[in-house]
Amino acid sequence: MMVQPHKVCQLHRLSVLSLLPLSPPRPPSLRLCRFSPLRAPGHLRTQPPAASAPSRSRTIVMASSRLRSLFPVGSAAAPENGGSSGGGNGSASSAAARGSGLGYYEDDEGSALGGAYRLPPPEIRDIVDAPPLPALSFSPQRDKILFLKRRALPPLAELARPEEKLAGIRIDGKCNTRSRMSFYTGIGIHQLLPDGKLGPEKEVYGFPDGAKINFVTWSNDGKHLSFSIRFDEEDNSSSKLQLWVADVETGKARPLFESPEICLNAVFDNFVWIDNSTLIVCTIPLGRGEPPRKPLVPGGPKIQSNEQKNVIQVRTFQDLLKDEYDEDLFDYYATSQLLLVTLDGKAKEIGPPAVYTSIDPSPDGNYLLITSIHRPYSFIVPCGRFPKKVDVWTADGQFVREFCDLPLAEDIPIAFNSVRKGMRSIQWRADKPSTLYWVETQDGGDAKVEVSPRDIIYTQPAEPLEGDQPEILHKVDLRYGGVSWCDDSLALVYESWYKTRRTRTWVISPGSKDTKPRILFDRSSEDVYSDPGSPMLRRTLAGTYVIAKVKKGDDEGIYVLLNGSGATPEGNIPFLDLFEINTGSKERIWQSDKEKYFETVVALMSDQNDGDVSLDQLKILTSKESKTENTQYYIMSWPDKKACQITNFPHPYPQLASLQKEMIRYQRKDGVQLTATLYLPPNYDPLKEGPLPCLVWSYPGEFKSKDAAGQVRGSPNEFAGIGPTSALLWLARRFAILSGPTIPIIGEGDEEANDRYVEQLVASAEAAVEEVIRRGVAHPNKIAIGGHSYGAFMTANLLAHAPHLFCCGVARSGAYNRTLTPFGFQNEDRTLWEATSTYVEMSPFMSAHKIKKPILLIHGEEDNNSGTLTMQSDRFFNALKGHGALCRLVVLPFESHGYAARESIMHVLWESDRWLQKYCVSNASDVTADLNSCKDDESKGAVSSEAKVVGASGGGNPELADFDQDQLKCIPRSSL
Repeated sequence: MMVQPHKVCQLHRLSVLSLLPLSPPRPPSLRLCRFSPLRAPGHLRTQPPAASAPSRSRTIVMASSRLRSLFPVGSAAAPENGGSSGGGNGSASSAAARGSGLGYYEDDEGSALGGAYRLPPPEIRDIVDAPPLPALSFSPQRDKILFLKRRALPPLAELARPEEKLAGIRIDGKCNTRSRMSFYTGIGIHQLLPDGKLGPEKEVYGFPDGAKINFVTWSNDGKHLSFSIRFDEEDNSSSKLQLWVADVETGKARPLFESPEICLNAVFDNFVWIDNSTLIVCTIPLGRGEPPRKPLVPGGPKIQSNEQKNVIQVRTFQDLLKDEYDEDLFDYYATSQLLLVTLDGKAKEIGPPAVYTSIDPSPDGNYLLITSIHRPYSFIVPCGRFPKKVDVWTADGQFVREFCDLPLAEDIPIAFNSVRKGMRSIQWRADKPSTLYWVETQDGGDAKVEVSPRDIIYTQPAEPLEGDQPEILHKVDLRYGGVSWCDDSLALVYESWYKTRRTRTWVISPGSKDTKPRILFDRSSEDVYSDPGSPMLRRTLAGTYVIAKVKKGDDEGIYVLLNGSGATPEGNIPFLDLFEINTGSKERIWQSDKEKYFETVVALMSDQNDGDVSLDQLKILTSKESKTENTQYYIMSWPDKKACQITNFPHPYPQLASLQKEMIRYQRKDGVQLTATLYLPPNYDPLKEGPLPCLVWSYPGEFKSKDAAGQVRGSPNEFAGIGPTSALLWLARRFAILSGPTIPIIGEGDEEANDRYVEQLVASAEAAVEEVIRRGVAHPNKIAIGGHSYGAFMTANLLAHAPHLFCCGVARSGAYNRTLTPFGFQNEDRTLWEATSTYVEMSPFMSAHKIKKPILLIHGEEDNNSGTLTMQSDRFFNALKGHGALCRLVVLPFESHGYAARESIMHVLWESDRWLQKYCVSNASDVTADLNSCKDDESKGAVSSEAKVVGASGGGNPELADFDQDQLKCIPRSSL
């Protein structure tokens, strides 16, 4: 999914796990999320992932979509990139780094040419090192809460462990799981008392000191917890994962398997509860032996062929299989043996060893939906497109039937809304004991094919009677986006189309063929002001989630709860509506305080019993925050709507508690309304301090209409969450921060947005700069621009095409040459050969000769994001250097698209702070914008005549780049 970069993933924000997502399944390409759980903030999107509907609590992270620290692993595992991962506060990371020979320096210019990791100033460092808050997980019965304890940033030594890059994923061979997996360090259990308060903490105990905990999952009855444990061995490698269980009543934990030789294989799925005393576990096959050895001499050349003249266009994927050895290695690590194990430790093998990617029990626990992938593999697409087999088994592992066997999908078109051929989104109906549903495309998966219907949704029992054919549930003309189930009388079906931004919600009656489906909502997904909200779901006794029907006194109407973000021209004002399905009438039963606080409904808490929820017994979990008050959680009960606070988390960075925040509005020259969030340092006095140096941090977005682009998103009352690489850290350095100014790239009607990308980009930036200057908070010659991923792409383009606006730039993990991503990027689904001029004009690499302002490039050496290969920054830097630009390239060893290790993050902050202090705060053009004055300042040494390159090792012999001083002319701001 695409991410708004200014809504960064926060280490300090609370995570809520094991609660149902408030939004129904919708097309991912149309949903606006604050961050991607599997990538760093602001990553480049290369294609929309397949939509899927949640069916069981074990795989669902339930929380408000606005929560910033959510991460989907197992049911409650820790975040992968940039997230906190278990106890301590960062000082241990620093000590570990020193112990491993990594150097740390705090001085500024004297160490800029050295080869060691640096530390930013204390005012920044102290915020990043603040201890993270725990993640929360509610029990199925909503009577207990887990506090999953985390540490601050991990040391670089953890990222330096060997990893296998295979089939689009990265594997830690020592653990036999995904690499760089974070963890928890402890589990605390709190009873939720009748008055809404929390009881004393009960610590889960019994596992070894230093244990790393992952995949924390409740049993359906809430009496046991299951989780994996690993720990560091003497050689600093990590052990394989062992499955443990804990008794919730006593807190005592123990290994589930008697034999320590039985270890989890968590490359794909890991384990799942079948019932309250039985689990299915993916394990490493016993007797597997050593991994295959790479042959010294290959058996032959590497050959790929397209002698059939198939049209196969794929995005720029990374970490793909390269040869037969890689195929064997992938099989070695990804192959699992499934075990059926009870709480007394008795286990038996079920099924043959295979590359199982998911195990999904039916709601009644009688069947298993088993998905696996198999050969032939591909060298041009990741494992998600490998041949996929879906089978139905009984719960004790007996084969029932093959549901489908899909071929290799190398030929999915790059056009948005294109999908795999054949069956997809195969899942259990949440409202039935053991009924499957799925969708089949009617256009061959190609979004460019015009056909009606485009998708057909089918349903069928797990074991149909002989001769029974699948039943058609519904047909859609747009692309299927999921189903929210309720019962035989009610389900909601979603469809959407990216090109037109159209989204529709259908009301169907699954058990009545005589009831004609009807459209409930038909709107533009971009029009946030018209969003009616999403139905709230309740947990069933089987552990699935269905639409919660609400009983309103003696009223016979069919009521549901719609939970909405409440976007308005004044900002988001979240709401909860009581909505009558048949008449469309609605009653607002709750709304956020719009004056000071930002409140949202996180989950339904009165869902322990089957049947309708009585309105006068309604109970919900809410979050509440303000500009200066950290998020706290409350339980609100009807009919008096009394809210009881259940958390009391301290302010994570009290030194910035009095920062100033304002949501501002202004207009682009073409009339498009724009918004941004303006942050000012604590106790800023414009009369005493005057205009400040300003950092603008943003990320462009695509729209189909000017009206939608101008709509306000977000709330002025949200707490200013600050992540480890957030631009807001520079509030502590007395910067003004313009966070997330909207930069809409609009393509109305048949026009493609990117055909006027540069023009609209510059116009948006000009409007933002003019506004902060007009307000008197930003010094005209001290405005820096920055961004991550697509925001880095934006930064380079602005320095090339709007040099009058910014004094310098910081670009992290970007892609700068679009000819290196010839089969589409971000929201562009035309190829390089179809839109050559667009690809060329959008590429800052092609305009490297125009960049005259200092630019800092930062990139992870192991970037795994599609399109943003580290080579992008390498080549862009060389192009800049070849034209004498003042530039610096920092390549971070072992880091991926987002940065995780404390050493790396601290160094990124040091580099960024040094750059901003040197080329923004001390900008020579501060004296005057006159060209002659600029030359005078340069002759006095105000502008450095050398640009330093930090290579992949973080140092070594610097490569010096000469440049023409005339290339660094200051450009007057007469236009402002």
